[in-house]
Amino acid sequence: MIVLHWGLCVLAVFLLVVTILPWFRNPAWWVRIWDFPRLQLALLSVLGSAITAGSALTGHWAWWLQLVFLLTLVYQAWWILPYTPLHRREVMTASAGTSDPRLRVMACNVLTPNRNAQGLIDLVRQHRPDVLVTLETDAWWQQQLQPLEQAYPYRIACPLDNLYGMHVYSRLPLSDTAISYLVEPDVPSIHASVHVNASLVVRMHFLHPAPPSPTENEASTERDVELLLVAQSLQAEKGPVIVTGDLNDVAWSPTTRMFRKISRLLDPRVGRGMFNSFHAHYFFARWPLDHFFHSDHFQVVTVARLPSIGSDHFPVLLELQYHPANADLQEGLEVHADDHAEVQQKLAEEGAHAQDVPRPESKG
Repeated sequence: MIVLHWGLCVLAVFLLVVTILPWFRNPAWWVRIWDFPRLQLALLSVLGSAITAGSALTGHWAWWLQLVFLLTLVYQAWWILPYTPLHRREVMTASAGTSDPRLRVMACNVLTPNRNAQGLIDLVRQHRPDVLVTLETDAWWQQQLQPLEQAYPYRIACPLDNLYGMHVYSRLPLSDTAISYLVEPDVPSIHASVHVNASLVVRMHFLHPAPPSPTENEASTERDVELLLVAQSLQAEKGPVIVTGDLNDVAWSPTTRMFRKISRLLDPRVGRGMFNSFHAHYFFARWPLDHFFHSDHFQVVTVARLPSIGSDHFPVLLELQYHPANADLQEGLEVHADDHAEVQQKLAEEGAHAQDVPRPESKG
């Protein structure tokens, strides 16, 4: 019983420490990593509370342990609650039977060493996205995906062997296409206008910034700056916009929340679910790394996590319906003056300028 009690104390201290660490906004990877497993930490808090209640531990120790488990549970739940059906949906569901144009987008981080290209081809043929973005695709993947080229005549290719290659395949015409290296010289992003029809042109940004980790960047600075650069470039945009990709950040992190505030884009997962896309091989260590954000011009038809193709990421799919009469019906995160000041200061410290982000045409 003594071992159990000491184990509960260790668990309580661990949960308290990793809950408090992200408060300091330190960009070090070993701090920022605790933004990711908030669901897992919440479940550990529930487990610790249940074990404490069922044990013979009484008195002040039991009271303090339960207090720690409760506080950590409430705090972690606050971050992840929007990504459950318990929260109000941020984006309305599209009405069936309307003739408004739709756009279906698929994003897939293939994992460069993965060799199941046929699995991805089969998924694409099954779900028939209008736009497909592949991440971590090198020259081998580009060659293997050639069977898609007849159905997807509009393409942007950036094959790299450093885990940051990227390809865009589109059924719809593309214009204003650009491959940019916004922050790091070997980490690209792709930008384009997608012509849905003569009157609807969607500005799209495809991103895959490097993560904070001991094997990549020791801090989250590069990732954060790329996301905030794109967000700031969208502040004055009035037309339809979609941003997608593997952002190497979770949906509920302070950086992604700031991205949503500054860009004014909406998250179709809010109120619907987490759609955890990573890690495909470990069910107990999953969180949402692959994202879709869009402007208020759309409503959701479908958002889904697709079956694994052997990568460490699940592919994800979003279908939107153009519905521009959404003013005051769909509300994202509220932005404040100090948010703009914080972003401007962060970008200035890194010498980053939003005007370096390509601005494809948008019309709707």
